[in-house]
Amino acid sequence: MRVLFLTTDAFGGYGGISKYNIDFLTALCSYAGCHEVVAVSRKAPGKYGSLPKKLKYHVVGGSKFEYIKSLFGMVVKDHKFDLVVCAHLNLLPLACLCNLLIMAPLLQILYGIDAWTKTDRWTVNLLASKADRYISISQITKENFANWSKTNKGKIDILPNAIDIMKYGPGPKPKYLIDRYKLQDKTVIMTLGRLASEEKAKGFDQIIEIMPELSVRFPGLVYMIAGDGNDRSRLETKARGMGLETRVVFTGLVSEPEKADHYRLADVYAMPSRLEGFGFVFLEAMACGIPVVASKIDGGREALLDGKLGGLADPDDPQDMIQKILEALKRPKGHVPGELEYFSFKNFEHRCHQIIERMV
Repeated sequence: MRVLFLTTDAFGGYGGISKYNIDFLTALCSYAGCHEVVAVSRKAPGKYGSLPKKLKYHVVGGSKFEYIKSLFGMVVKDHKFDLVVCAHLNLLPLACLCNLLIMAPLLQILYGIDAWTKTDRWTVNLLASKADRYISISQITKENFANWSKTNKGKIDILPNAIDIMKYGPGPKPKYLIDRYKLQDKTVIMTLGRLASEEKAKGFDQIIEIMPELSVRFPGLVYMIAGDGNDRSRLETKARGMGLETRVVFTGLVSEPEKADHYRLADVYAMPSRLEGFGFVFLEAMACGIPVVASKIDGGREALLDGKLGGLADPDDPQDMIQKILEALKRPKGHVPGELEYFSFKNFEHRCHQIIERMV
């Protein structure tokens, strides 16, 4: 089997979608029936190191036109593929054209809120139900996508994120980060994510708003917002306006080598979000032995196996959030739940192979 893989980013990218695509490509390449995967990526801003042996990875920088030109130039010259995988809904029109040229089944991957409602692109909306099969990162994404696109739910498989537990692990709070952020003798609540003004759905605002009441219970409490984006200045202004400038710490962009150490700074990882497709950050935090609190109304619930792995709070109920965070603060750090194995790469790989077998 030979696979054509269309993606916005994977190796050399940042964030949850690129991580998911890296794992998916790695799993594809380990499938016994697959002899080559050709991936065409729009960007790779970072270094991507070694690649799976069966993978040919083409990065096309520049404009959308250059990506289209490169993709179809490649397909016209060599159209002997047995499967087309589209790794972002926005690329679906291109994937459908490749599907017509190649005459191979089309597999569409669905992530978070980008697939929850109709897009602003009429071509994507028109073609949304035309793929042969779909992979959804979570049940909530599957339900939302099927509802608006009128896609048969029987065509949509669930393939949640994978976590390499060995890359994380419990550990003491790193002194170099304690010194950097002035966190000596502090109790830390942490949220990591992109600070995007167009989303405002990670739960940063909700935790800032309950910090005054939480601080009464824990005088040394600090809320650490890890990440960066165009909404940072607004959040900083909000914290200052509430007199919380010493209690809300903004780290800026966290580098990959320092990510696990940032999790280890936390006493609780909390993200009462509203529009999270899954919440890979919860897996990372739990792999570092940090108690977690997620939202009960979005994909974070699935990352916590419906509450088996941590607390679930209503992001619209401040008292519920306070209660769940206080309960999490009472739980000991350093314990990695055995149930986290459900999200191991080995299980991800097995599920991926089963889906591919059904496709071909």
